[in-house]
Amino acid sequence: MAENKERIGVYVCHCGTNIAGVVDVEEVARWAKENLGDQGVVISKDYKFMCSSLGQDMIQADIQKEGLTRVVVAACSPHLHEKTFRVAAERAGLNPYLTELASIREQVSWVHKDKVVATEKSKAVVAGAVSRVVMHEPLEPIIVPIAEPTLVVGGGIAGIQAALEIANAGHPVYLVEREPSIGGHMAQFDKTFPTLDCSACILTPRMSEAGTHPNITLLTYAEVEQVDGFVGNFDVTIRQKARCVDTDACTGCGICEQKCPKKVIDDVFEVGLGYRKAIYTPFDQAVPKYPVIDRENCTYFEKGTCRVCEKFCPTDAINFEQEDEIIEINVGNIILATGYDLFDARRIPQYGYGRLANVFTSLEFERMTNAAGPTSGDILLRDGKTVPKSVGIIHCVGSRDRNYNNYCSAICCMQSLKFAHLVDERTSATVYNFYIDMRTPAKDYDEFYQRVLDEGTLFVRGKVAEVTDAARISGEEGKLIVQVEDTLAGKQRRIPLDMVILSAALEPRHDAYETAHKFGIACSANGWFTEKHPKLDPVATMTEGIFIAGAATGPKDIPASVSQGSAAAARVLSYIERGELALEPVRAMINQEQCSGCRICNDLCPYNAILFHEDQMVSEINQALCQGCGTCVAACPAGAITGTVFSDKQVFAQIDGLLFLEKSALVPEMA
Repeated sequence: MAENKERIGVYVCHCGTNIAGVVDVEEVARWAKENLGDQGVVISKDYKFMCSSLGQDMIQADIQKEGLTRVVVAACSPHLHEKTFRVAAERAGLNPYLTELASIREQVSWVHKDKVVATEKSKAVVAGAVSRVVMHEPLEPIIVPIAEPTLVVGGGIAGIQAALEIANAGHPVYLVEREPSIGGHMAQFDKTFPTLDCSACILTPRMSEAGTHPNITLLTYAEVEQVDGFVGNFDVTIRQKARCVDTDACTGCGICEQKCPKKVIDDVFEVGLGYRKAIYTPFDQAVPKYPVIDRENCTYFEKGTCRVCEKFCPTDAINFEQEDEIIEINVGNIILATGYDLFDARRIPQYGYGRLANVFTSLEFERMTNAAGPTSGDILLRDGKTVPKSVGIIHCVGSRDRNYNNYCSAICCMQSLKFAHLVDERTSATVYNFYIDMRTPAKDYDEFYQRVLDEGTLFVRGKVAEVTDAARISGEEGKLIVQVEDTLAGKQRRIPLDMVILSAALEPRHDAYETAHKFGIACSANGWFTEKHPKLDPVATMTEGIFIAGAATGPKDIPASVSQGSAAAARVLSYIERGELALEPVRAMINQEQCSGCRICNDLCPYNAILFHEDQMVSEINQALCQGCGTCVAACPAGAITGTVFSDKQVFAQIDGLLFLEKSALVPEMA
């Protein structure tokens, strides 16, 4: 074999005992030096922790002293430390993309027990990495400028927090909310656990600040229709739905709402417990203060008559002819804080919701206990006048259940404890909490649990089997009976109650997948938006410039949502302050001379990064949008698409290296 012109350094990591406990790393390093010299290996070392500062210093010193032109590090997954070693190489003056990270932890030591087999497999993996790194080419990052404005989608507490953080730093923000007012679910609550602060008291000032902030353009009753472009330069199309109210003329006096003769059940804010008018603001503290005409229920749009609101409006702000408006904006970054939906408790028919009158959902109970709610804060049965003498609260309705949602909804335990406290505070009712496990892990949460215990709430550990009104014995007539296995007492129990509250699960928004596709991001199997890394990068997505916050990423309480809103804003501000961003050059490219114009790649790209030029009948990849996933490379029937760092010659070279030990008798065992 002809001597390779490259000078390659191989570094094998012990990773403590993560690798060294199964792989003979000293033997792998020795073997690489003795057997891969013809391929360019001039130095080969092992070290206990290559990712440590001392390990990185060793690589840097060898690059400079030995004149290394390529580096192979046999350690953990590239997903974890590839950037670490690229930066180390760059500090020593070597192009960072002339390094290769070979995974001998996840792909060898973690999946093998036989040390001999694991060591031989590690040699093959290292040989493959050496053959591959020879084919690497120096690359330069793609530089994109960052437009200053930011789009925040979702006007709940996480979206409001993110918008205010960016706006207070002096940068323009567009805050888009599909409902007529910002506030989200938090605006529906009465108290917040564990401090029992009034929800409106802490939320309304934030809403007001967002509504009047000079750097925030508030677009409520609006939805994003299309997103084009890439980080630093997103072109966003927004549909501003017609309120049928001229917001420039409207003063928010409320006369139109008072005079409107049409009442309809409020299925959104009051969750079916109260009424609103056909022209309405969702609640008294709504931001903005402008009402909306519900076209589906307005008598004028139904029959062409009425127009009472128009007659009484003192500023002539009613405009029945108003149409939806299309707004186009350009932003540098996007934060998605679209929140959650509540699990539909009707899906568990044995709990009786929708069939048994006095079974309530958690959100219905929130509205009932709210002083501005349909019962003015009084806890009453469906008849609107009877105070319950016994109340049962069922945890985990639709969550921690393989039939519905496997995950824990994070807030249910504390929410149920809050409900128990409110019932005890406002009635003399006996309160039962039916729980599977009590989860109170955050600051002051367990103390709140102890407080509710001291207040006399009765706790039954066990999953409720059924809520029924079928009486079997004396004392059950006219009651709701909770059938439950009390696992602490070791027996089945039937507990008659006046009211049952279902702590329903938090679920992804019903249109989460559609939203994810629109913005070029991904959803988990459960439907929550997927983070770039669940631990180390929980607010970024795989699409650069698009961030996620709050319950859109998974169930969480108010403090966690606020924290994520701030974290996403901090990431955006770091981009804005830099003015430009260096993107990874690991991208796909199309040889337009080979492109047949079949458009297969256009339909498959998960990031909408491929454009089709009708005039030339060829496709082109937007380098700023492409994430280098390789889907198009694999799918192209003409072989016109190649991926940097994953070209055919690199992959085939790696395969040749992996087969370097093909004559070893251990190879069949390693498959």
